[in-house]
Amino acid sequence: MANTPQARKRAKQAEQHRQHNMAQRSNFRTHIKQVVNRIEAGDKKAANESLIAAIPVIDSAVNKGLIHRNKAARHKSRLHKRVQALA
Repeated sequence: MANTPQARKRAKQAEQHRQHNMAQRSNFRTHIKQVVNRIEAGDKKAANESLIAAIPVIDSAVNKGLIHRNKAARHKSRLHKRVQALA
């Protein structure tokens, strides 16, 4: 355990940041799963609406430093491709 006041404060802050990041990452994954579930259901309109809702969440995860910008681009590209492939 931390011995100095500064170390105690940093440990407390680190835990708060960890919990905040976990919540943001969970939100990011939830939006991606919603798109994937609607793609698998075969509903192109709902999948497209979910994709439109998910893109700002993916971009905000990049801005918050949760994921790399290339990972975000890869997710957006693959989801978009799958939505467009629905007949």
